[in-house]
Amino acid sequence: MKHLFLVALSIITIASYSQKPKIFELKSPDNKTTLIIYAGEQIRWAAEQDGQPVISPSAISITLENEILGRNVKITSSREEKIARSFKAINYIKETVKDECNQLTLDFAGEWGLIFRAYNNAVAYRFFTKRKDSLIIQKEESNFNFPADEKLFAPIQWDYRDGKNFNSSFEALYHEIRCSQFPRDSLAFLPLLAEAGGDRKVLITEADLEDYPGMYLNLNSTGQGLQGVWAPYPLKSRIFHINYVPYERANYIARVSGTRVFPWRVAVISRSDKELLNCDIVQVLASDPRIGDDHSWVKPGQAAWDWWNNWNISGVDFKAGINTKTYQYYIDFAAENKIPYIVMDEGWSDDLDLTKRIPDSVLNLQAVLDYAKQKNVGVFLWATWYAVSRQMDEVFPLYAKMGVKGFKIDFFDRDDQLVVASTYAIAKKAAENKLMVDYHGIYKPTGLQRTWPNVVSYEGVKGLENFKWANEDQPRYTASIPFIRMLAGPMDYTPGAMRNATAQDYRPVNGNPMSKGTRCEQLAEYVIFFTPFQMLSDNPTTYRREKESLDFITRIPTTFDETVPLESKVGEWAALARRKGGSWWVGALGDLQPKDIVIDLSFLPAGEYNGEFFYDGVNADRKGTDYRRETVTVRSGEKLKVHLAPGGGFAGRISPTAASMLQNRIDDFVIIAVSDLEPITVNR
Repeated sequence: MKHLFLVALSIITIASYSQKPKIFELKSPDNKTTLIIYAGEQIRWAAEQDGQPVISPSAISITLENEILGRNVKITSSREEKIARSFKAINYIKETVKDECNQLTLDFAGEWGLIFRAYNNAVAYRFFTKRKDSLIIQKEESNFNFPADEKLFAPIQWDYRDGKNFNSSFEALYHEIRCSQFPRDSLAFLPLLAEAGGDRKVLITEADLEDYPGMYLNLNSTGQGLQGVWAPYPLKSRIFHINYVPYERANYIARVSGTRVFPWRVAVISRSDKELLNCDIVQVLASDPRIGDDHSWVKPGQAAWDWWNNWNISGVDFKAGINTKTYQYYIDFAAENKIPYIVMDEGWSDDLDLTKRIPDSVLNLQAVLDYAKQKNVGVFLWATWYAVSRQMDEVFPLYAKMGVKGFKIDFFDRDDQLVVASTYAIAKKAAENKLMVDYHGIYKPTGLQRTWPNVVSYEGVKGLENFKWANEDQPRYTASIPFIRMLAGPMDYTPGAMRNATAQDYRPVNGNPMSKGTRCEQLAEYVIFFTPFQMLSDNPTTYRREKESLDFITRIPTTFDETVPLESKVGEWAALARRKGGSWWVGALGDLQPKDIVIDLSFLPAGEYNGEFFYDGVNADRKGTDYRRETVTVRSGEKLKVHLAPGGGFAGRISPTAASMLQNRIDDFVIIAVSDLEPITVNR
């Protein structure tokens, strides 16, 4: 009945625009999610799941200089097709990704059209054009209307439109507000999460964003819906510190090729919160890899990082800082603990000219790189986007030849068309020189990491660095981002603090920072927060004093073969398990409210396993560094009772016992032995 009511209401609503709209319904493969399209004087879309409306009819269009694509439309053809494929993922949370949906393509008079997709857990649409000449996109209309005044988890920033710069670091806590309470003088960046009745959630994001500005959201005229906002095209910019800030923008958002596809507009629909922890929508909507068949040089792994810990090593006979001996110390630490990389952050060169390095008498970069090579440790160099975008043709070959493995590129701080296009150009040029890149000070990932897998990480998150200067409810944020920001792709949160404080004892200390929450919460972040290029953010001296925690962290992979979400709730606690080879890693972290949760080990195949588990200590609510390590034998289907202290966590490694591994070998032998005609391969 709800479905019939929605359709009837939609027809009545649209009647004011068109007496005879053409209505299409696109079902998901399981027939439980429906995308409804109305095409007449306006184009509108709506979505429902299990007969429950989740997106009310919402208008979409693109405005060109003398034409609006999406008004008074004339359909010339329509075709529906089934997509059922899978592909091997590169450096991801699972080995194989399935892309299964139903697709509807509508062609309209005027050489343009729309593609709609219905997945079991998401709906998406994108425009396309087939014109000879280039196009100026004056504006785009993208609405997300909700059936009720839904609660949002919105990463809101102040409104940059008056200043015409739209500069943003894309770092914000989530405002948990009703849609109608969305501040009219502000914008939210993506992804954004909305409740949709009961346990159902709707997450809004975009994918395959190439040569086009990123989408912000603000309140639309309905009062219970959101609309897209885009940064206008930058015409003139100037240096402000190390940012490159537009001070004059055009009256349009993009200039594009006349024949192209536009970004996907995406609504992920979940029936339970944990489903959001294992969603591949951005992967499947991204363009296929362009890196070539040989990407063996793209090697994910952990890195010892200097900037967060302020180079604060101790117990050495030299002055710590940005100098040769300090970085050799970091390299020794990495080599001792089989950490494949170090990051040399700001200070090794001029921020705006990467050819101007500090004197060799202070920091001999070639000597550091040679020492790192000798120790089998790779080096990433920090650089500003401004410098890289202007010098990459010169500096990428230069530093690749010297032995650099990658660049951490920072201070994009925009997502207008020019910046978005540059992320692809930089990735391509880096790949030509077999360099990896880690994007910081940047918008959320939208699929570039699949198209160019040498992009091994993204920031676009209010990460651990904020503990250096802010006192905020970071534990609730860390219990929210796995469901929201992380769904978009790799997330360089930079965990690893060994100084862990309760909310009462925490204070910002820029030079000697701490985390708000427990030690086990930091350990859990290495399991839950996915990025192929993962930081160890504290300093080597401190890690050496915390060898038990360090040994656990450095064994955690940064890419996985399988991910299994466990019972979780947005903003309260997140829990999941990940598999690499025959071993499983499990993690859980929570907000500032203590709670008891259950970790169900039913994800394990039948058998016996060795478990190494880290629990919040009995006094973790008084001293954040208090934890308990336990080694036990566990079996599939067992349930672990876990108490999370305020800002607490739980982390563990589960590996097959010798007896279980032997039994698996016997099982394989028996299965093969019964085939006396020819050998067979058994996938277990």
